[in-house]
Amino acid sequence: MKTIIYLLIGTFFGIVMYKSEAASWFRIFEMFAFGAFHMYGIIGSALVLGVIGVQIIKKFNLKALGGQEMRLKPKDKSVARYAIGGVLFGLGWALAGACPGPMYVLTGAGYVSIMFVILGALLGTLVYGLIKHKLPH
Repeated sequence: MKTIIYLLIGTFFGIVMYKSEAASWFRIFEMFAFGAFHMYGIIGSALVLGVIGVQIIKKFNLKALGGQEMRLKPKDKSVARYAIGGVLFGLGWALAGACPGPMYVLTGAGYVSIMFVILGALLGTLVYGLIKHKLPH
């Protein structure tokens, strides 16, 4: 039953991403060129909804679908790790024309070439997993 719920939520997310053009390379290019507000509006809306959602989870002590408690641990404060990670993520996003969510949306929309980007992302995740113990955290 949980799998069906997750599939429905994922499908809804994919439809919203596709219909709002958040998975559009043109919209992403437009955002990085500061040519339009479209993507900033989508990202800003997601940020506001995320903050509201976290506050609701904390206030009402909501449980996950499996009944387990959700623990929202505070993040370590460090400028370097977020600056370096943000730059790497932004460069990958700009070069690929998609971040992780839209990559799968584009696959579902039939853009076969995005599979190369997904393979690159998976390879990068594998490399990070192999060297993360050597990196400052």
